[in-house]
Amino acid sequence: MTKSTYRLLQERLDLYSMGFPPTQSGIEIKILKYLFTEQDAVLFLALSPALESPDIISDRIHKPLEETAAHLDQMAEKGLLFRLKKGTTHRYGAIPFVHGLFEFQVKTLKPDLAKMVGDYFDEAFDQAMQKNAKHFLRVIPVNKSIDLTHHVASYEDAVQILSSKDAIVVAECICRKRTRIIDQGCGKPLEACFMFGSMGQYYLDKKMGRQISLDEAIEILKDCREAGLVTQPATAQNPSGMCNCCGDCCGVLGAIGKHPAPASIVFSNHIVTMTENECSGCELCLERCQMDALTLNEDGKIGVAENRCIGCGLCVTTCPVEALKLIDKPDKELRIPPESMGEQMMKMAKSRGIL
Repeated sequence: MTKSTYRLLQERLDLYSMGFPPTQSGIEIKILKYLFTEQDAVLFLALSPALESPDIISDRIHKPLEETAAHLDQMAEKGLLFRLKKGTTHRYGAIPFVHGLFEFQVKTLKPDLAKMVGDYFDEAFDQAMQKNAKHFLRVIPVNKSIDLTHHVASYEDAVQILSSKDAIVVAECICRKRTRIIDQGCGKPLEACFMFGSMGQYYLDKKMGRQISLDEAIEILKDCREAGLVTQPATAQNPSGMCNCCGDCCGVLGAIGKHPAPASIVFSNHIVTMTENECSGCELCLERCQMDALTLNEDGKIGVAENRCIGCGLCVTTCPVEALKLIDKPDKELRIPPESMGEQMMKMAKSRGIL
């Protein structure tokens, strides 16, 4: 039997980023039918992640240039592909489900799509995120949680990442927006996702975000830290984006938290240690930990489950007696992020057996 256009689209999306796996329920096809007309799906299948001009694409699909260009722009406006504008020149490319199709609905997200995406995460996408988390986002410590006697490279410091960018765009968190729309929100800051470079420009072009100064970005970062959010840039030394995530709503962080040993599947070079005789047993750190890595033992002291600690440092900044410290992992466990987003995507593809 010939596969439907939407099944072909699902299989194509499954090749990108974290994938887009099929389900028993078929919820992934319902999501695609909600987002794409059949004509949209056919055009998407003619694209690749490499950015191309409308004339190249129109030649490939044997359609008039003007018709193809108009259709590409319509899809870009609906968040169904990526568009890069340079003067009067536009180029277009296919995008993954995450980061891509889902996030690009941030200004138009409705309860029906929010519910479908939540169901899809529970049935299939959480497992895909667990398998690829270490290649997608990395955990960096909140500012001021690191003892200065330890070496912390600039690419592991959120403030340094922000400082290195020519332009910073901030947008609403699609994950917290999704849960808020279906009355399951956590109440934590919504405007908390940073975009840079061409991705930032795309968000500006579609009015999905606003450009801010470095000072405002740092203030947002501080607010996120106070709210107990985990800062996660893309796993590359020059990331195109940086999220501030909560375990309640974030698709990636939520999926990681469901794993029995989150520390084994994330990209993080740090871990928390505990000086037990200094712990006052106040329990303030317990609600800050997104991974349930901290527990209160029989002596009323905090214990750290190393297999669950992802090294975000949130608990360290709230400890009133400084009993918790964030330290580097042993040298043999330290990792250096890929130099570029392209290398990051290659590593992810290899880990999924695509290359």
